[in-house]
Amino acid sequence: MARTKRGTVAWTSTPASEMPRSALPPGPPVEETLRDSDLLDAYSRAVVGVVERTGPAVVSISIGAPGPAEEFEPLGAGSGFVVAPDGYIVTNSHVVQGAPRLDITFMNGDKRKAALVGLDESTDLAVVCVNTSGLPYASLGDSTGLRVGQLVIAAGNPYGFQSTVSTGVVSALGRSLRTRQGRLIENIIQHTAPLNPGNSGGPLLDSRGRVIGINTAIIAMAQGIGFAIPADTAHTVVAQLISRGKVTRSYLGIVGLRRPLDRRFVRFYKLDRDHAVEIVSLAADGPAAAAGLRRGDIVVAMGGTAVASVDEIFRVLSDWPVGKPLALGFLRGKDLMETSVAPREAP
Repeated sequence: MARTKRGTVAWTSTPASEMPRSALPPGPPVEETLRDSDLLDAYSRAVVGVVERTGPAVVSISIGAPGPAEEFEPLGAGSGFVVAPDGYIVTNSHVVQGAPRLDITFMNGDKRKAALVGLDESTDLAVVCVNTSGLPYASLGDSTGLRVGQLVIAAGNPYGFQSTVSTGVVSALGRSLRTRQGRLIENIIQHTAPLNPGNSGGPLLDSRGRVIGINTAIIAMAQGIGFAIPADTAHTVVAQLISRGKVTRSYLGIVGLRRPLDRRFVRFYKLDRDHAVEIVSLAADGPAAAAGLRRGDIVVAMGGTAVASVDEIFRVLSDWPVGKPLALGFLRGKDLMETSVAPREAP
């Protein structure tokens, strides 16, 4: 400090260039600072590039009812994306199911009416179509190579705000999520890209702009937890919905209940699981009844795979061709038996 002529105190300082090196605060090396900024720039460029390439394919879906004089009475909203240039759009089944009218709004503001092509409640996927062609579209990618920590980008229309983008990372793989009908969707992607009502049906993208999932759900009151149906599941489902308007799955005509097995049976028959599925009800005209199965039989294996829950039975049937004989192992009383069942198409 120095005293002025009037006796007041004024602060003085020494230029940093004149200070001894030991008095300067430590800082990051110049190379490290540049490296961090380069990484942030690369991250920004990746996100911007994805948005520019795939943004025009993301649409807003308005659900409503026809009003007087063809006016539109809004009932809800969701997101979707064009998956083929001739007007096919992928979204969630819970977004469009039962909707009396669907309107699609594109990124450029163009609005068109859409028709439902088909939906699959078991995977919460649906396809709608607009009568146009030459649309920008996003391709379904491969979700098998995803890794925890990988950058993901969610696009959609939360709360009706069009062309909204959020980013995050894959936080877990192989999750299971139950639909509103109680069916289990396997291999769900959990991620941290913020989602809000209206994001449902929008694409989850990787850093190259490939659709690796379809956003389907959030956990209320929880931040940073979003779920997406993997692209590998969507490939099969979307193809069937476009070609047939529905998804074909095998059906046995049984209602089962998970139950523990007597340890003596597990050891004696060398069973792989200590739980199985007891048949509590059969459809009188179903394939299981036709094969001689009875109420009280305990199913322990299907197609050479041990089954310990109803979900595992659904899993086997989801991949089993309709009409192809299926070996089924079961306990009846103290006896381990086997029969062959020809599944039919699920009603």
